[in-house]
Amino acid sequence: MDRIFLTIAAILGGLSVMAGAFGAHALSGKVSERAIEIFETGARYQMYHALALLLLGVLLRNSQSPQPLIIIAGIAFMIGVAIFSGSLYALSLTGIKWLGAITPLGGVAFIAGWGCLAIATLKL
Repeated sequence: MDRIFLTIAAILGGLSVMAGAFGAHALSGKVSERAIEIFETGARYQMYHALALLLLGVLLRNSQSPQPLIIIAGIAFMIGVAIFSGSLYALSLTGIKWLGAITPLGGVAFIAGWGCLAIATLKL
């Protein structure tokens, strides 16, 4: 699982940089400033959680007996990126307002992942 987390972290990190550049350059003048802010929020949270997933991969790789909660945290972070960042990207590009109602579900996944990580580190 460590290799999967490390690989996905690298992919998410690279895609986050591309998304940030796309939001800053390609969207300028094509969508509202608010839409660009929303897009950039998605990219920022994607990068935060790519780095968190990288940390989890390293923790798993260096652990003698990996905590199942670390794996659950990583899965929650990946789900969170897909739902939170994905819905913000879609909202900013399409203007479909109901997509904003999905975003908090991704936030809940992020919070659950951080909670799992907190509990797991207490057990290390």
